[in-house]
Amino acid sequence: MVKTKHDITDKRLQKIGAKIKKLRMEAGYTSYEDFAWENELNRVQYWRMEKGSNFTINSLLKILDVHQLSLEEFFVEL
Repeated sequence: MVKTKHDITDKRLQKIGAKIKKLRMEAGYTSYEDFAWENELNRVQYWRMEKGSNFTINSLLKILDVHQLSLEEFFVEL
């Protein structure tokens, strides 16, 4: 079976998702659902972001605001 472009998750999105998950865990949340609920984020959308699915910059900015991070601070290690 040949993989199409849509079947392959972009590695950059996976790295961003892993960092988002790491930030959540460092903030003391073991559950992505609790984190999303307490910070008024769409639960399903947040879960998809952690998994490396495509997302909007607006969604990323909301998460960075929760963690009080700038874009520069977030991307420095990526």
